[in-house]
Amino acid sequence: MIIDKKKLSNYIHKLSDIKILVVGDIAIDEMVYGDTERISREAPVLILQHTQTKILLGAASNAAHNASTINNGKVSVIGVVGDDYQAEQLREAFENANINHEYLVVEKGRKTVTKTRISGSCSQSITQQIVRIDRQTNDVISKETEDKIIENLEKAILQVDAVILSDYHIGVLTNRIIEKTTELAKNYNKIVVADAQKDLANYKNVTSMTPNLPDTQKFFNKVLKSNEEIAESGKKIIDMVNAKAMLITCGADGMVSVNSDGTYDVIPVFNKAKVFDVTGAGDTVTALYTMGLATGAEPLYAAIIGNIAASIVVKQFGCATTTISELIETLNKLDI
Repeated sequence: MIIDKKKLSNYIHKLSDIKILVVGDIAIDEMVYGDTERISREAPVLILQHTQTKILLGAASNAAHNASTINNGKVSVIGVVGDDYQAEQLREAFENANINHEYLVVEKGRKTVTKTRISGSCSQSITQQIVRIDRQTNDVISKETEDKIIENLEKAILQVDAVILSDYHIGVLTNRIIEKTTELAKNYNKIVVADAQKDLANYKNVTSMTPNLPDTQKFFNKVLKSNEEIAESGKKIIDMVNAKAMLITCGADGMVSVNSDGTYDVIPVFNKAKVFDVTGAGDTVTALYTMGLATGAEPLYAAIIGNIAASIVVKQFGCATTTISELIETLNKLDI
């Protein structure tokens, strides 16, 4: 793998001009922190003295947030919220992150997806997550909601360079919405990248996909023991969905970028020794990879941009983001 760092740097600088639309399962990550005080007399559980609560953008919302810090708010989201308090929290979080949320669709009776993580610490230890509470409706969205999403999609796609389909399988990305997205993208010459955990064959005619290795193995129902086997599986998905490239993320073993002709490149993890929290790193990769493709970068260069971004955010706790200056600074330190 031979990389032209100047060329890569030019692609990174172009990211600020790329306009992104994120469609999918938007969510809140509610981070509740406290100091351990004592064991309760009511039950054998810790009592935490609350110190702070942070509302972060999670799931598809995190992909949008990663794009927004790179392109200074040239990001819109399409997703579904309920008619509840959490929906207002999510809208406020989008505004704070400079993300356009005018295309959100309200479905009455549906829960706005909220993942609450409760973490505790004491003077002798680091902060550790104790429990996570998920609040969500897993049913597929209604036909009325689906129609509204497609109507908003037809408006929003004209204003962007690329679309991210972020599927956490909470019911928003129906087959009809996926098909309409790829149809519009083809008509208007837009990049479409799908980030899905299962049902990979549903994403026909996307530009690329970013499944992780465990989900790829589940899809084929086999263990992929070598980079060659991973690349072969990526080529099969490319042929299956008529994509142009595939990026398979392999955790601590890096990434495998596969081209439509079956050639591939293995990209190592850039900061293996400094990982603190991998939460949301996949969203970061997808966001930056998509933006990289939209600059005109080859899949390998777009994948390296995503990898550099992930190497930065995993040093932080919770869903995190990065900036162009951090990407350039990190690139300059890399021996690639």
